[in-house]
Order: sequence, then structure tokens, then C-alpha cells
Amino acid sequence: MELIWQGIKSAFILIFSGNKEILEIILLTLKVSGIAVIISMVLGIPIGLLIGLNNFKSKRFVITIINTGMGLPPVAAGLFVSLMLWRSGPLGIMGIMYTPTAMIIAQVLIASPIIAGVTLAAVQQVNPKLKLQALSLGANRVQVLWILLKEAKLPALAAIMAGFGGVISEVGAVMMVGGNIKGQTRVLTTATVQNVRMGNFDVAIALVIILLILAFIVNIFLTLIQQRENMTWYQRFWK
Repeated sequence: MELIWQGIKSAFILIFSGNKEILEIILLTLKVSGIAVIISMVLGIPIGLLIGLNNFKSKRFVITIINTGMGLPPVAAGLFVSLMLWRSGPLGIMGIMYTPTAMIIAQVLIASPIIAGVTLAAVQQVNPKLKLQALSLGANRVQVLWILLKEAKLPALAAIMAGFGGVISEVGAVMMVGGNIKGQTRVLTTATVQNVRMGNFDVAIALVIILLILAFIVNIFLTLIQQRENMTWYQRFWK
């Protein structure tokens, strides 16, 4: 118990003391995970929409692939990216192994199926008559997609939260492709593992607390947006 309290005190000291190394780790964590989630949104949401709104022969198989991707082991994503980016790999010429770029690619592989899968499930719950009504009123395909996305925006925000939570807490893949290099690719999760290995449990606890605080701040921001939209719908309904 004393060790936990020491970790809590260390967390506040590290946050408010302006420790340069910790600030760099926090900023890199937010940068890598933030960019990865944005890219995953750009990829995952349209994929979820297109698959959810269209019927084709192998749709069930594609959905199975996406659902499998939602449970993709992070180490599998890290191994795949490592094989692609290694010097002897097909993309080794790019020279981005052990860089934040490689970490972002690995996190995109983890988050994209999560966002696509949740978006897909949300779109399938939307009343199919809405699509027919929009088409009957002269809406084109892009406008129909936008209307249906607005209807599914609350679950879409939940998908973003799930994707962000999946990547900011990930350690195996980012360590494999990033290398946990001090000042270059060290993020909160890999720094925590490093301190545990060194026996610095108070610092490790402090880093975990900082990680939880960051995740809480980001998720409460998205939750406020989600609940505000939900309240607007509720007020419109009763009005």
C-alpha cells in the first residue's frame, strides 16, 4: 500500500514539476495515438458504412474478417509491421523502422478494425426505411451516406473511444516496431515496462496514473460530445 501511495505522489510530482523527459513521453504518446486514431477513423468509418449499407455475395465473410480484426492480438500487428518495415522486408527501403511512424502504422492496424466493426454494427441498426426515404427525396449516394452517418453518430463516437482506448494502452506492438528508444519512440506504456524491469515501481505506478488521466480526459471529452448530441435528440423528440 505504501508503494502505491508513493506512486501517486510521484505522479503528481512528475506532472507538476515540469519534468522534460516525462513531458516528451506524454506528448509523443498523444501524438502517436492521436494520429493513429484519426487515420483509423478515415479508414474505418467509411468501410463500416459501405459494408453495412450494401448487400453483396461475400458480405458475411467480410464481416467475419472485420470482427476477427477487432480482436487482433497487438503482437500480431507488431510482427506484421516489423516484417514489412525490416531492412530485408518489402518496405524496408523506407527506413522508418524504430520510428514514431512505424508505431502509428501498427496502431492503425489495431484501431481500424475496431472502428469499422462498431460503425458497421451501428449502421445495421439504423432503420432501412430512412435510406429509401432519402433516395425518394432526391438525395445522391454521398448525401445518403452522410444522413445515415449522422443517425449513427453516437455509436460512431463510441467506436472512436474504443479505438483510442485500444491504442493508447497498447505496449507489445509499439515496443516491437518502435524499440522504446529514449527521446525518440518511448511512450507511456513502454516507459512503464522499462521502469518495472528496472525495479522503479513508484515511477511505473506514476506513469500508469498519468496514462489513466490522459485516457480519462480524452474519453470524457468525447463522452460530453456524445451525450450532448443525445440530449439534443431527446429534446427534439419531446418537442
